[in-house]
Amino acid sequence: MSSTVVVSDLTFAWPDGTPVFDGLDAALGPGHVGLVGANGAGKSTLLRLIAGELRPVRGSISVPGGLGYLRQDLGLAAGQHVDAVLGIAGVRKALHRIESGEGDETDFETVGTRWDVEEHAIALLGRLGLHYLADDVAQLDRRLDTLSGGETVLLGLVAELLREPGVLLLDEPTNNLDSVARQRLYEVVGQFPGTVLTVSHDRELLGRVGTVAELRQGEVRLFGGNFDDYEAIVEAEQEAARAAVREARSDVRKQSRELVEARIKLDRRKRYGQKMQENKREPKIIMSERKRQAQVSAGKLRNSHIAKVDEAKEQLAQVQERVRDDREIRVDLPDTRLYPGQDVIELNEVELANGPVVSLTVTGPERIALTGRNGAGKTTLLRRIAAAPPKVPARTLPQRLDIFDERRSVFENVAAATPHVSAERVRAQLARFLFRGADADVAAAALSGGERLRAALAMLLLADPAPRLLLLDEPTNNLDLPSLRHLTEALTAFEGALIVVSHDPRFLDEIGVTRRIELTPEGLLEDSPG
Repeated sequence: MSSTVVVSDLTFAWPDGTPVFDGLDAALGPGHVGLVGANGAGKSTLLRLIAGELRPVRGSISVPGGLGYLRQDLGLAAGQHVDAVLGIAGVRKALHRIESGEGDETDFETVGTRWDVEEHAIALLGRLGLHYLADDVAQLDRRLDTLSGGETVLLGLVAELLREPGVLLLDEPTNNLDSVARQRLYEVVGQFPGTVLTVSHDRELLGRVGTVAELRQGEVRLFGGNFDDYEAIVEAEQEAARAAVREARSDVRKQSRELVEARIKLDRRKRYGQKMQENKREPKIIMSERKRQAQVSAGKLRNSHIAKVDEAKEQLAQVQERVRDDREIRVDLPDTRLYPGQDVIELNEVELANGPVVSLTVTGPERIALTGRNGAGKTTLLRRIAAAPPKVPARTLPQRLDIFDERRSVFENVAAATPHVSAERVRAQLARFLFRGADADVAAAALSGGERLRAALAMLLLADPAPRLLLLDEPTNNLDLPSLRHLTEALTAFEGALIVVSHDPRFLDEIGVTRRIELTPEGLLEDSPG
């Protein structure tokens, strides 16, 4: 248990009083643990509490050894230098002064035992594929604005590893990483000797963990094995829960029928008693006693059946709580349809800022995966495609999903994009994106990450005119797994052309990619899917 993070009676609420955890107990580790849960469950909040960035209202957190924490947003300034990000700038300066004969006692104290700090940093940079930074010690003086987003993430990981922590917290570590960089990260994280606690939607990374910790309804439940094992266990439990719901519903119907039958029987007895009294065929005292006994018997029978119905309904409510919300987006988008051979995009010898000259032709309902190393210029190419003269209506789904008027509701945003569609039709369509009733009237600024994705998809796919080309830039970044499923469902229903920048091979397979194009320094290199 020496490398296990222990959380005891953890209670936390946001300043506005919104509760997140109330008496949470959990033991996370040892080994590699994948922390999963829906958007808003509190995964990143729990990491921040463990890291000490947030203070709990009550409870304690025990973290063995040092702690490394790779955030989603590294918060690094473009003007910073590589060695400053790695946390070794001060040691390097002291080391250089000592080597030049100008060092003093303070410099020796600063260096301590870290005489090989530069070599250690360069070795780690090389292991993570940042070879050009590892070529020369002088590269440690390089500015961050010369690195891509993915390279900056890897640099942040190196910074945490240099601390030699006992526990490593990773929050969506593969965001913005190309496939090669991801494989490097998998290897380095897999060789980490302490406890790794990872929040991620990357199913390949989650496939390498030894334990899955599910954060749901303010509690943590541990599952032995990787993410595939977790899904199999949950699906088996859900099948049993659905069967229990079917059985409980059947019992409610049965008990309700029996209650109706009992009432009919009692009504018949009552009518018979009234008829006998009217005919006065028996002495009054006997008839009164029979009436009293009948009323007592009727009350017992009626109460017995009512109790059985109530019990059956309570049992149904209990088993329904075990069934998870597995709602699916179901949309029909015939107006987005393209036909084979129909012209979509024609880009001729466009020069990108980083050098390559590219040409691209898209026809019909093609689904294109645009890949390439970090810094290759994929986002730039996507912008050039969006700016090209359109042959069909096109829409872009940006990484930040910043396409809303934040003051307006979901309904108002979608209605503004569909001015010729009736309000009733807009609401009906929003319901298919799981915005039912009052959910459609929530302000965009108040949406969670998963809700924001669904609202953005609704706004794009229901727009007037309907888009026949969608451009998506790393659409799976920061999505929880239910939201990733919703994105896949919506794109599967889309009948137009797609150009997707993504490094998630499973996602690309699930949306039915038909062409894979890699952006290289020499231009576009096409490969067959799969």
